[in-house]
Amino acid sequence: MSNRITGAQVEAYAGHLRKEERSESTIEKYLRDIRRFLAWLGGRGVSKETVHGWKESLLEESYAPVTINSMLSAVNGLLRFLGWEECRVKFLRIQRRVFRDGSKDLTKEEYSRLLEAAERKGRPRLRLLMETICATGIRVSEVRYITVEAVEARRADISLKGKIRTILIPGKLCRKLLQYARQQKIASGEIFLTRGGSSLSRRQIWAEMKSICKEAGVEASKVFPHNLRHLFATTFYRVHKDIVKLADVLGHSSVNTTRIYLVTTGDEYARQLDRLGLVI
Repeated sequence: MSNRITGAQVEAYAGHLRKEERSESTIEKYLRDIRRFLAWLGGRGVSKETVHGWKESLLEESYAPVTINSMLSAVNGLLRFLGWEECRVKFLRIQRRVFRDGSKDLTKEEYSRLLEAAERKGRPRLRLLMETICATGIRVSEVRYITVEAVEARRADISLKGKIRTILIPGKLCRKLLQYARQQKIASGEIFLTRGGSSLSRRQIWAEMKSICKEAGVEASKVFPHNLRHLFATTFYRVHKDIVKLADVLGHSSVNTTRIYLVTTGDEYARQLDRLGLVI
């Protein structure tokens, strides 16, 4: 069986994802992977064999297994939407990692340097934005829920993916946010806005963070919004040792997702092995 995917079908799938209340960043990512698949197809029809061939080509191009599975998820989702179940392929089987590469982790000291760099560059909004993400563990797509009303109540109700969760905002951060809002003459609604009064986009937040890497002396590969959320997660767990509570705070539906954040680095794992004292 061979089918050809049209642009109209891809757009219909995007509409379906929006109805399912998927985030715009997730939809963009899915569409990007689907277009990559279509480019690889080069006009050929879709069958289980061609999808499997794309999977093999990704392996040959040395993509990470997690990345390959993420790309397959996008294409498999489209195929299911189209009713072409027979064309879907299985994900790569990945053994749970005992340790991870910590070279891309943002340390607390590097985080402090980013805040100081934003201060030196005269960018108070960026500094406060990074503090807000890192001190609450929110996703970059959830920044819009940090409103004057939420800060005054010291809590924000976040609605995402059909779920509502409440996050608490630290008192010291509340004082900083309210002071900033007064300076910007923001009496209600979102606190982090562009000069034109619109919400900050994910892309803009990303670009602003990257722009201070050199000033802060931090590798650009470590500087992006999700790494602030990751730093919050690891710091929270070191203090409280409660993975279930952390999962609730982060908005994870499964503790297994939270566990990914807490996998130790290779260096930490090596030290743990040394402490076993089994080499006499």
